[in-house]
Amino acid sequence: MKPMKPVIRLIFVWAAALSSACGGAVGTKCAGTDASGEIAASARTAVTRTEAGDVAGYAQGDLFIFKGIPYAKAERFMPPQAPDKWEGVRSSRAYGPTCPQGVRGGWQSDEHAFAFDWDDGYPGEDCLRANIWTPGLNDGRKRPVMVWLHGGGYAAGSGQELPSYDGANLARKGDVVVVTLNHRLNVLGFLDLSGFGEKYAASGNAGLLDLVAALKWVNRNIAAFGGDPANVTIFGQSGGGGKVSTLLATPAAAGLFHKAVVQSGSMLRTMEQKYSQRIGAAAVRELGLRPSEIDKLKTIPYEQLLAAGEKAVARVKAEAEKEGISTFIFGWAPTVDGEVLPAQPFDPQAPAQSKDIPLMIGTTLHEFTMSTYVPFFRTISEEQAVEFLRKKYGDRTDEFMAAFRKAYPDYQPKDLADVDFVFRPGAVEQARIKTAQQGAPVYMYLFGWESPVMDGMLRSTHCMEIPFVFDNTVRHASMTGGGREAQALADRMSRAWINFARTGNPNADGLPAWEPYTPDNGATMYFDNDCRILHNHDKELLEVVRAFPTRGF
Repeated sequence: MKPMKPVIRLIFVWAAALSSACGGAVGTKCAGTDASGEIAASARTAVTRTEAGDVAGYAQGDLFIFKGIPYAKAERFMPPQAPDKWEGVRSSRAYGPTCPQGVRGGWQSDEHAFAFDWDDGYPGEDCLRANIWTPGLNDGRKRPVMVWLHGGGYAAGSGQELPSYDGANLARKGDVVVVTLNHRLNVLGFLDLSGFGEKYAASGNAGLLDLVAALKWVNRNIAAFGGDPANVTIFGQSGGGGKVSTLLATPAAAGLFHKAVVQSGSMLRTMEQKYSQRIGAAAVRELGLRPSEIDKLKTIPYEQLLAAGEKAVARVKAEAEKEGISTFIFGWAPTVDGEVLPAQPFDPQAPAQSKDIPLMIGTTLHEFTMSTYVPFFRTISEEQAVEFLRKKYGDRTDEFMAAFRKAYPDYQPKDLADVDFVFRPGAVEQARIKTAQQGAPVYMYLFGWESPVMDGMLRSTHCMEIPFVFDNTVRHASMTGGGREAQALADRMSRAWINFARTGNPNADGLPAWEPYTPDNGATMYFDNDCRILHNHDKELLEVVRAFPTRGF
């Protein structure tokens, strides 16, 4: 028999010492553990109980991590149900299935694939899974809970898709419990078949009901993971911000969360049922099914179902545009059905049910950055940029330029094409509507830090703030560069998000005093190497832009 290798021997010695020092107690943590990369995964290290049965995660440094825990189950197009119970201890150490979805187009660009570093996981319709990072188990502590809702619109993405989503640094830094999750998307989550009978009444909102089921699971189970079910914050970016906006208006979600953050995804309106039902009917026709054969949809291969659904969306969208509907997202999204979602989330007013929920709203300065995706704009002259603007603003271009110079006096010519006017107007409008309730405060931010990666081509693009919020600028260095300036800003921003989750107030050391937003003061925290508060800096500019609307949601 060969002698044991030194590394393996050390692991065995370390594991034995851990077991001895902890006295073998399930879910306990030894004094002196830290943020090291050492992992302990055994039947005695990280085990706790959920309603469906015991789960085993793993310990890494001073954290316990669980992945792929079923929070619900669901048949195709049906509302989610409680997960099946299991005997014994369920291993929950690897991410579960992601919702099936179309091929990610970003892989076709080496530069973008490098920067975003996506993890698309493996697809499976049994995808209602949660991932948890926590500093303690069964210790009686009531830690704030931060539930992250991923981007990708309502068609793509997962709770693991970006390195930024890893919850370890945030949980460790803030003594909070971080939860990410997967849910049904695209044709599986939002194909509205309600026109075919009561059985499918909620099918157009199946993915939204998954989110409610996840929050209900958190409410009933998070105490076993050291969290406080009475202090839950939902936060999400892009489509995740849309999900936050919609949950604020979803009656079944009332009381399941207590603070909310909308990052680049202020969703004021969503699908109307007259269009979502048209999509459902068109998809059924595309598949060659009669109304009496509607149940056959449950056995059609996913790829065939998605293809039919995408064709139906395109057809109905063209019809809707002829009827005057213009929207950034159309098709796969929650629908106002009078039951699950009684009314539009923030049109014409903010939902009464969330009047007392503090809200943080923000965007990045550049979002879908023109110069990131079209190299010509990286070296554009001011004359060329103004000529480009005239195609949209016509005889109001000079007025736009005057307002732009006032809002951004240090601008570069490429900023004229890059500064975002898709998400920022909707964010400001959502803040205005929310403050009109005279309820809980609203805090507004604008993220303007620019990445140095690949000669600065990313700027402050869509998703750029996420690694800062999660304190993951090093973990996602392909996007941020991982340098000292990025780390310093991440320290300040992550503390602001942690403080907001803890108290509803994001003020943090290293930041100027952050006052609540009102339409009169326009108070906006500008995140950059030099953070500062702006007051209605772009009010006149947005007034011009709103005359040429580009709807975000």
